[in-house]
Amino acid sequence: MEFKAKEIAEILGGTVEGNPDATVTTFARIESGKPGSICFFANPKYEQYVYTSKAEIIIVNRTFEPKEPVSATMVRVDDAYSAVASLLDYVTAKKRSYKRHRGCRSRIRWSARLGKKVYVGDFAYIGRNAVVGDCTKIYEGVYIGDDVRIGSFCTIYPGAKIYPGMVIGDRVIIHANAVIGADGFGFAPLEDGTWKKIEHTGNVIIEDDVEIGANTCIDKSQMGSTIVRKGAKIDDLCMIAHNVEVGPNTVMAAMSGIAGSTKIGEHCILGGQVGIAGHLTVADNTSFGAQTGLQSSVKQPGQSFFGTPALPYMDYMRSYAMFKKAGKK
Repeated sequence: MEFKAKEIAEILGGTVEGNPDATVTTFARIESGKPGSICFFANPKYEQYVYTSKAEIIIVNRTFEPKEPVSATMVRVDDAYSAVASLLDYVTAKKRSYKRHRGCRSRIRWSARLGKKVYVGDFAYIGRNAVVGDCTKIYEGVYIGDDVRIGSFCTIYPGAKIYPGMVIGDRVIIHANAVIGADGFGFAPLEDGTWKKIEHTGNVIIEDDVEIGANTCIDKSQMGSTIVRKGAKIDDLCMIAHNVEVGPNTVMAAMSGIAGSTKIGEHCILGGQVGIAGHLTVADNTSFGAQTGLQSSVKQPGQSFFGTPALPYMDYMRSYAMFKKAGKK
């Protein structure tokens, strides 16, 4: 990677303030910027580093007004945070190459259909009648069961397991050791105190542009489908149970769990370790702070919740002020 400030400005639709020929070869955090690196400044908490950073280029918002001299060349954009994400995408795309590869220790069933420039690593398995789209990369040790459908430009990292009959859209990223399509946790109590397993005959549908973190589990449905809608982002170590529906562009941080048959709306945000009970409905644009536990449906969109049992954020803060004092004499 080597870019000049004027090239970066052209890619991002920004303007250069300083040396247009300033050249960078690497990215760095603004607090540790070094010569030859590019940083970005979006959070006011880090403003002090804008003036002390040794980075060659800093991406800033157009509205930023320095209080002190800035030695680095600045590239001004509408939104520095999204701009650096776009630049990282651009750099990654330039490095990415697509080519056909079949690991000599992989096993691909004769009835499987693979598109153009599909990469299959060693010890990967692709089952009967599976379909894999163009330019998808299946890393070493991946298991893809019978009748699975995987779209184009997907990345399946080592050790991921996709059970038979699952459906994966285009440009999906599944990280290492994720499990897609295990049986849901469904058991019926019997009179003798034992539990009878309820068979799960459905599947999981993951729509386009979804990312699923390492060691995350998404269970297949009893009937019908467990669905992760377009653009959703699921962090590591999350659990999505049978018959759940995760709405478009919803994000879920690590160690969150959604119990069976719950429907999450679009553009929702789940902080780390959020737990949501089963058979609930969560309205669009709902946010949950870390470790929130939801036990009833959310019908009004745009609310924020915190605590267990979950309360609207300001109600929780008022309650917290009271019970914080309760133990004091």
